[in-house]
Amino acid sequence: MADLSAISENVVGGKADKVQELVKEALEEGVDALTILNDGLVKGMDVIGEKFRNYEVYLPGLIVAARAMKTGLAILKPSLSTSEAKSSVKIAIGTVQGDTHDIGKNIVSAMLEGAGFQVKDLGFDVSPEKFVSEIKEGGAQIVGMSALVTTNMLSMKDTIEAIVEAGVRDKVKVIIGGAPVTQEYADRIGADGYAEDAVSAVELVRELFGFSV
Repeated sequence: MADLSAISENVVGGKADKVQELVKEALEEGVDALTILNDGLVKGMDVIGEKFRNYEVYLPGLIVAARAMKTGLAILKPSLSTSEAKSSVKIAIGTVQGDTHDIGKNIVSAMLEGAGFQVKDLGFDVSPEKFVSEIKEGGAQIVGMSALVTTNMLSMKDTIEAIVEAGVRDKVKVIIGGAPVTQEYADRIGADGYAEDAVSAVELVRELFGFSV
């Protein structure tokens, strides 16, 4: 029988090749893809997230774990498409217009995907119109915005205003983050939440949609 705890352990250790191998073996043994996701990959990301929060690992460790998780997830995706995902929550995430920094956003995206959410990464320099389109056309239930440069934080405000003007503010939760961003700023522009790091972002999304952390 496949050892899903070994998948978790290798995600935590950032061993992408081993994660791929073990995920393939589990699928070949007939283990349900959703079970592999939840009890293997997601559990591993939960462990690394807790270690990061407790200063037992630092950002490089979080990055390699996220990469290892994504290699396993890539193998699972074809099977997951025929299975119910852990969560039907759709998230559109991107760095706001005018800002080309995306390392932090990429980590948040990987962590959210590793937690079982449906994530569409819009990249960087994302216009307010693009975020609105993802809500109206793509069915995004959460918009996640990142900014690293203080002057670009204004694009977060502009995006929320565009969402309001488009008449879809009641259809979406807006969360923001990035080095210069604060809870006070989130409150001021009418965002639904602020996360200071990738682990907090996962916890915030779970909280907003009533999932246990």
